[in-house]
Amino acid sequence: MELLHPHCAGLDVHKESVVACIRHMVDGKVATGVRTFKTTTQELMALSDWLCAEGCTHIAMEATGVYWKPVWHILSDGEFELTLANAAHVKNVPGRKTDVNDATWLADLMAHGLIRASFVPGEPTQQMRDLLRTRKQFVRERSSHIQRIQKTLEDANIKLDSVITDIVGLSGRRMIEALIAGQTDAENLAALAHGRIHATRAELEAALRGRVTAHHRFMLRLHLNHLDAVDAAMAAIDKEVGANVEPFRIAIEMLTTIPGISSLAAEVMVSEIGIDMSRFKTAAHLISWAGLCPRNDESAGKR
Repeated sequence: MELLHPHCAGLDVHKESVVACIRHMVDGKVATGVRTFKTTTQELMALSDWLCAEGCTHIAMEATGVYWKPVWHILSDGEFELTLANAAHVKNVPGRKTDVNDATWLADLMAHGLIRASFVPGEPTQQMRDLLRTRKQFVRERSSHIQRIQKTLEDANIKLDSVITDIVGLSGRRMIEALIAGQTDAENLAALAHGRIHATRAELEAALRGRVTAHHRFMLRLHLNHLDAVDAAMAAIDKEVGANVEPFRIAIEMLTTIPGISSLAAEVMVSEIGIDMSRFKTAAHLISWAGLCPRNDESAGKR
């Protein structure tokens, strides 16, 4: 098998330790050295110095949770060419799994160019990705709190979601705030609805007649406060994204010219794939990486 990288290394990364195997091919013979480092910054700097002193040129590591990121950040400051491997693509032989064997296996694969590198975007793109993925989590959390508010209203036999599409919109929020304040008269509550609501006054009054207790008021206030906190966090994220969007502005403006792509959708797309398309060999590679094409899984003529 052709040797591509005579001086390379494989790293088996864990939360508290990194097992490094350096691999040299000298005069047709393979020489290896294995050392274990902790994942503190000082130890990772020592790892970088050791690999540099050994003349290592290429390094491979698995994408293990978030633990690979500090190792990557420190080693990327050196003169190494880093490769991040999908763990599913570099499995070792069953029954021989140890930290040392895993590091050695990665080094062997790296030496012969058998590792397909995973896409690792630049730091600005990674930061944008972190912000927008966190925003997505907050959107899900917001939906959960709205469902809890709806559940509390149902427990009080308030059928607000049957007559209003958005129970935390302008009209729904007014009614819920009035309920929390102690208002129980259905006519007064229905009068808080915006004029554009399709439900009639009679339908609103019927939906707003229930049995609201002090416990319901407490739970509604609790969920509304948490909902406001989530909204504030999302607003802060949007502000931070806007402050750091300049490197991606042209790409975002181009993406928004596509029908159906909003500014937020364009920001998410850029944060996930970056703006350097040279990382993907063809458009098909990009589509495959994004999970937008079906996979081929056929055996004995069966898909």
